[in-house]
Amino acid sequence: MATVIKSKHAIVSKAPYMLYMAFVDMRNFVQLLPEDKKKDISADYDSIKATVQGFNVGIRITDRIPYSRIDFKDDGAPFSFTISMHFDAAGGDPDKTDFHIELSAELNMVMKMMLGSKLQDALDKIADSLAAVSEGRIPDGVDPDILRKAAETGQFN
Repeated sequence: MATVIKSKHAIVSKAPYMLYMAFVDMRNFVQLLPEDKKKDISADYDSIKATVQGFNVGIRITDRIPYSRIDFKDDGAPFSFTISMHFDAAGGDPDKTDFHIELSAELNMVMKMMLGSKLQDALDKIADSLAAVSEGRIPDGVDPDILRKAAETGQFN
């Protein structure tokens, strides 16, 4: 049985299409990484693969609903999962997005106990960080150089 984890909703001060476009191309994620982290990562428009702590992990985009949702699926990971990122208009303001993430993962009891709260925290942190960046704030634990790179490449502007 799948474990479903939903992030908190965050209001991001960017239009849904702008936020969607930052996530629609998997190569955008590699551009944000420090040079020393890029060596174990490969990406194309639809997928990204990396070696993380000795595990080969991949994610592939399975569906794109323009400016509304992007669905991802594992592509070689220690467990099966899907992720949906939602980009909804926020209360009639065309320049704001109600953003949230849904994760569905096939976790055995041990993995669920080890990872469940960490996955929830990670999803919530992503939502909070996007909201903070969109308002010009640096989120806790985020390297300011990553934000500088994102601005230089046109991501999250």
